Amino acid sequence: MKIVVFGKSGQVATELQRHAGVTAVGRDTVDFANPDAVRAFAESAQADAFINAAAYTAVDKAEEEQDAANAINGSSVTVLAEVAAARGIPLVHISTDYVFDGAGDAPRGTDEPTAPPNAYGRSKLIGEDGIRAAGGTFAVLRTSWVVSAHGNNFVKTMLRLGAERDALTIVADQIGGPTTAAAIADACIDIAKQLIDDPARSGTYHFSGAPDVSWADFAREIFRQADLSCDVTDIPTSAYPTPATRPLNSRLDCSATKATFGIAQPDWRTGLADILTELGARKND
Repeated sequence: MKIVVFGKSGQVATELQRHAGVTAVGRDTVDFANPDAVRAFAESAQADAFINAAAYTAVDKAEEEQDAANAINGSSVTVLAEVAAARGIPLVHISTDYVFDGAGDAPRGTDEPTAPPNAYGRSKLIGEDGIRAAGGTFAVLRTSWVVSAHGNNFVKTMLRLGAERDALTIVADQIGGPTTAAAIADACIDIAKQLIDDPARSGTYHFSGAPDVSWADFAREIFRQADLSCDVTDIPTSAYPTPATRPLNSRLDCSATKATFGIAQPDWRTGLADILTELGARKND
């Protein structure tokens, strides 16, 4: 089985390349800012399934670069889905909790109304809608709070700041499920294989780490596991303004993913330990 992954340097794409049978293509091969280039490559790529891990992820910058975000997260994703449908190839696409408005305190189900609070979320929703409209075999996999030993993410930022400072103020009224890129990659591979065997499982699914936690409590656990002495003071989102509105409620109901594919929510605390182990091994190399 050959799986072509779109995206090469991102957190999930990096983890996907650790799987056998995966060929990852980066911006130097196919630029997602150019839908025509995506179409041309996808039409000729030898693959049994596509996984799209390419995305415009600069959430705040997207407020000023909406056209770029819409092209990469929307138009090119739609084109990829159309080619996959025409070729009869399953497409697994990674999306985000940011397609929801962040209201309430209950986990959001896959069939609940979407209302993105920022340009990034709107761009991702364009891609989702394009995939569903293409009519092929697909899984839109919404996830949240992605972390890993690669790239820039909350874990690596906290490790850096926790080593430099004695105390930090961190947002405590945003609640969600931290999700390791490794767990997302594993889920994508598993789902792609199952869709090849049973296209009827196509649909929109959620996948995030458990248990749900605030950013502040997530930071406390990072410091605990890393043995860093850094005090955390809770602050509201209003005390840390950003160009793009962040959802307060990023909880995702992942029951459909478990019921359809047999994939349970991973414990992010175990995943965090794995990340710290990998970072420690690199440091000692």
